[in-house]
Amino acid sequence: MTLAEAALLSAAAFGAGALNAVAGGGSFLTLPALVVVGASPIVANATGTVALLPGYLSGTWGFREDIRPPPGLSLRALLLLGLAGGAAGAALLLLTPAPAFRRLVPWLLLAATALFALAPRLLRAARRDARGAAQAAADSAGSPARWAAAGVLAVSAYGGYFNGGLGVLLLALFALLGQTDLNAMNGLKNLLSAALAAIAVALYAAGGLVRWPEAALMTAGATAGGYLGARAARHIPGAWLRRGIVATGLAMAAAFFARG
Repeated sequence: MTLAEAALLSAAAFGAGALNAVAGGGSFLTLPALVVVGASPIVANATGTVALLPGYLSGTWGFREDIRPPPGLSLRALLLLGLAGGAAGAALLLLTPAPAFRRLVPWLLLAATALFALAPRLLRAARRDARGAAQAAADSAGSPARWAAAGVLAVSAYGGYFNGGLGVLLLALFALLGQTDLNAMNGLKNLLSAALAAIAVALYAAGGLVRWPEAALMTAGATAGGYLGARAARHIPGAWLRRGIVATGLAMAAAFFARG
C-alpha cells in the first residue's frame, strides 16, 4: 500500500464505523475504498466486514446503558439467531462466483441506499403496525416469537452476505417487534451486527476472501469511529447525516454501474 492508499482506507474506516454506530451505511465507504486500492468487490465486501467488526463492538459499548431485547426474544436467543443467519449468508457469499457478485454490487448498493432513504417511513410504518403484526402472528402461528425469530434470522443472513443497508433493516425489524427507544434500538443493532459479522468473518477467512493488511489498518479507524459516533449520536442532526449517506450511496452505486 502507498501512503495515499493507507490514508484513504483509514479515513473510510473511521467514517464507516461512525455511520454504522449511528444509522448504518458504513459499507458505502469501505467497499469502494477497498476496490479503489485494488481489491475485487467480493474481497472488498469480506475485508470491509472484518474491518468494521471492532466498530460494531465499540458502538455497542457506546450504547451499553441503553440496550434492551425486543419483546418476545431474549438477548441470548437474538445472538444465537444472528450467528446462525450470519453463517448462512457468509456461506452463500463463498458459493457466489466473483463475476456474478461484481454484477450484483451496484444493484445491492442501490437497494441498500433506497432502504436507507426510506428508513424514516419504514420505521414509522413498522411502529404503527407493530401491534397489529404481533396480533396477526399470534393468530396465524400461535406465537409472535416465531415470527420475530424468523425476521431476525432472515435479516442476519442478508447481513452475512452483504453488509450494506443492514442497520436500516435491523432498526425497522426492532420497531416492528415493538421497540420505540431509538438509542436502545441502535445499541441492539450494533450488538447483533457484531455477532453476525463475527461468524461471517470466520467463514470469509476460511474461504480466503480477506486481505489482512488492509483489514488490520482499517480496524483502528473503524473502532474509533464506532465509539465516537455512538457517543455523538445525540448531538448530530439526523436529517443532515441521512442526506449525506444517501448521496454517498447513490454516488457509489453510479460509480460501480459505470465500471460495468
